[in-house]
Amino acid sequence: MLLAALAVILAWPVPVLLGRARWVRRAPAAAMALWQSVALAGGLSLIGFPLLWGLAPFGDTVVEAVPAFVRALVEGSWIPLLEHDPWLPTRIAAATLALMLFAHLVLTLAVTAVKTVANRRRHRQMVELLAAPPSERSRLAEGVSGTPTRVLPHDVPLAYCLPGLTGSLTVLSRGLLDQLSASEVAAVVAHERAHLRQRHDLLRLAFEAWHRAVAWLPTTAMAQRAVAGLTEMMADDAALAVHDRQDLVRAIVLTGEAGAPTPPAPSPPRAENVQRDGSVPLTLRLYRLLSPADPLPVAVRVLVVVAALCLAAFPLVLLL
Repeated sequence: MLLAALAVILAWPVPVLLGRARWVRRAPAAAMALWQSVALAGGLSLIGFPLLWGLAPFGDTVVEAVPAFVRALVEGSWIPLLEHDPWLPTRIAAATLALMLFAHLVLTLAVTAVKTVANRRRHRQMVELLAAPPSERSRLAEGVSGTPTRVLPHDVPLAYCLPGLTGSLTVLSRGLLDQLSASEVAAVVAHERAHLRQRHDLLRLAFEAWHRAVAWLPTTAMAQRAVAGLTEMMADDAALAVHDRQDLVRAIVLTGEAGAPTPPAPSPPRAENVQRDGSVPLTLRLYRLLSPADPLPVAVRVLVVVAALCLAAFPLVLLL
């Protein structure tokens, strides 16, 4: 019953409260760890409760019950159990449902990952086709070093990053390079490359798959939006560590980077293809940058991370 209660709590009240929490902007990395633990523990509880209840006649834990259940099926010794447990067919159905849900989650994650990689590959090909030639690119992007950069011949200020299996790209537009100062461009580039360095694409991919798998659960959409917002905060913090706050603010205002239109390509990229998300309101990012709050004390952040680890481990302890 603990798993059932945990599944209910993590499916509704906890995500709602966490989504409304104001402290997360003071410690986005710790909040990200907590969101991951909520999703992981919620998924394990959702699968584990029917699985453990269904296999209860064969053992107290999954490790003990699964081998015993397989032996009972092979030997046919489960049939006499019907006399002592009339709920056995229902239990077997519950365990089967849990396994099907687990397979559904894994398959959804795999399909989402494959589609995302394919879309990113197509998008990268389009960028390479439209980008300025190397000679002009080096002149336009002078002073921008690090991750390979492509410059699109477009007047709208635009900057985003494009993760890839064979290497990542930072994509800028000619309009951005013309309208922003060198320090502002550097701040924008630092923000985008923080997305790549911290692998925010993988975080978003996991929550995208979770939302697709259980779209009937409203809090999965809330979690997806919250994680997108936290990745923007974390990238802003990384940029602020090496660049002036005013440069980043001015760059965001001039480009509308948090909600700018997608790059000029025949097929606009989906949110999971490029590391940006229009669901993150520009005003929220600017409010956090213009009215900075003191970071949470280190002890509090460590406590949040420890709580997240304990939360993720709790359903595993009950199952194993």
